[in-house]
Amino acid sequence: MKYQTFLMAAVGLAAAMGFSSCSMNTAGGGMSAYQSYDRPAKLPKNPSAVKVKVSLSKQRVYVMEGNDMLLAMPVSVGTASTPTPTGNFRIFNKEHKHRANSHGYAYSGDQVKQTYLRSKPSGWSFKGTPMPYWCEFKPNYGFHTGWVKHTPCTHGCVRMHQNLAPKFYRLVSNGTPVNISYSQSEDAQYADMPLPPDAGPLPDYPGSFYIKDDAFDLHKKPSYE
Repeated sequence: MKYQTFLMAAVGLAAAMGFSSCSMNTAGGGMSAYQSYDRPAKLPKNPSAVKVKVSLSKQRVYVMEGNDMLLAMPVSVGTASTPTPTGNFRIFNKEHKHRANSHGYAYSGDQVKQTYLRSKPSGWSFKGTPMPYWCEFKPNYGFHTGWVKHTPCTHGCVRMHQNLAPKFYRLVSNGTPVNISYSQSEDAQYADMPLPPDAGPLPDYPGSFYIKDDAFDLHKKPSYE
């Protein structure tokens, strides 16, 4: 499994290259509602007691301190052919400004092309696909900012809404336990929550946006209860 694609410059090319499951979409009628979406979060009293539970069937993440819910949010998980791994893990690598190391954008002057690193034109520069607020729980699998769709669509990573990823990033630490299962007991109480508009139909930013660092802070200022 390669690092998840987060931001894609051309939806058609992304699909052809296998990147569409993590494309970043913007503009269009639903974008205002998408960008304003948020979920409440609160800071833990004891950060070492924080744990993360992922429900694959509901596409939900629960960040908890004991039995106290700190953040419940919708996410996107892996497809049947590229599933999110199940089991018990621990977060071991956090990086706000993480970029993929195998795919992204080649650029020369005003020209920008979405490509794999191995396929970039000779003499062009290259920057990997931005994957903000990366929290790795298994080698090459992590939580990261990306567009949330209403059906499983990733290559195995857990994709978070842009306004919720910085909250998740603050709540967890290296060593935070993560349980990923088909379902979680919290589903009964918390899974039925308002969702952002499905990001799938929306068009994308131009590739020139992604060779800059603007994508790493494309979110509202986080607030906590």
